[in-house]
Amino acid sequence: MTQTTLLQYEAPWPVYAIDWCKSPGPGQQLRPRSTFRLGIASFTEDFRNRIAVVGLQDDRVLVEDDYGDYPDFVTLVEVNHGYPATALQWQPNTASSFAWSQKAPMTELLATTGDSLRVFEYTSDAPLTSSSFVGRQPSSGGHRLSLKASLSGQSKVQGQSGGAPLTNFSWNEKIPSLVVTSSIDTTCTVWNLDTSTAVTQLIAHDREVYDVAWLPGSTDIFVSVGADGSLRAFDLRSLEHSTILYETPPPKNQPPTGRPPSSPLLRIAFNPSDANYMSTFHQDGTDVQILDMRSPGAPVMELRAHRAPINAAGWSSTEGGLVATVADDCQLLLWDISPHAPAPTSSPRNASSRLSSPRPSDGKKRVLTDPIMAYSGQNEITNLAWSPQIAPMTMNSGHSTPAGEWIAVVMGKSIKALKV
Repeated sequence: MTQTTLLQYEAPWPVYAIDWCKSPGPGQQLRPRSTFRLGIASFTEDFRNRIAVVGLQDDRVLVEDDYGDYPDFVTLVEVNHGYPATALQWQPNTASSFAWSQKAPMTELLATTGDSLRVFEYTSDAPLTSSSFVGRQPSSGGHRLSLKASLSGQSKVQGQSGGAPLTNFSWNEKIPSLVVTSSIDTTCTVWNLDTSTAVTQLIAHDREVYDVAWLPGSTDIFVSVGADGSLRAFDLRSLEHSTILYETPPPKNQPPTGRPPSSPLLRIAFNPSDANYMSTFHQDGTDVQILDMRSPGAPVMELRAHRAPINAAGWSSTEGGLVATVADDCQLLLWDISPHAPAPTSSPRNASSRLSSPRPSDGKKRVLTDPIMAYSGQNEITNLAWSPQIAPMTMNSGHSTPAGEWIAVVMGKSIKALKV
């Protein structure tokens, strides 16, 4: 019996934001398919956008080939969202054991950014009925997605009365009630989801902020990137100053304008296995820069193989140095930086450490041009999402699947999930 290495889903609308659920559904740890759930959001230029949760139609698609005529994933539930979601994330896997005051124990949270930070509560009381005909969309009888909160605050920026559109957000794994958002009004805001209040708001950049990420293991330090071309770190314990970790060199041959030239940085992501390392990339850039918190100022590595602008990059949560990148060249590339990086110290940067760390002895930048895996799609790949490590499964039929990770990629209305 061959193991399935590719799963697919066709959405009724163009997809942009995507995330893979971080843990099995509450009470469904023994149901293999509950780890195969994706949150997705549409991207249409109107006020009729949707978000949906999709899941495996049948566990057997993981081991049997004769389901090829039917969709692997089916829509479990979808709801209106209004403006497009700029980002969508499931709650961290630590959220199920967190002492929430406002959340029912058997529900999961899903959040989006756009015109506000929206928090949805997802409930899946009833498992998918196994007896339904193959190929038929299951009824969403047991699946509900309800809006729990919509948060948008007053802006610190002069002339902005209401909250400006949000570009992205990061969910804190240690205290899952904390979320930090980034906005086009140059600010970042830390929210407490349990009380639906803003903890603090700060002017983070000179121009729009495009992405933000908590330092893994910390409840105080986060980093952000934006249109001013800088990557900055902030510590909630000392907000009077920030640390500039990296600034992009000004683009060549740029005509003089009122603003100093810069090359915007679009995304930032930490390596969950070694929080010294981060990935970022430039607007219209074809290379990914790998930065080391211990050696700020310049990349320690550059991933160079895409032939068109990069759209997303993400790290494996279990394999220390695996980075996936997708771009307009229709390619998903998988890189392993671990042979080129010093071994992580016995305790990666922790919550009590400040923004300083010894520099590595070797200050040279390494350029990597050989990914360890490549997948070519039919269209430009606009986004990606890693699964968590998925445990081995045994089906009712007796077949089993090995442990491993998957990567979901977005191409227009199509989603492909590939076994790593």
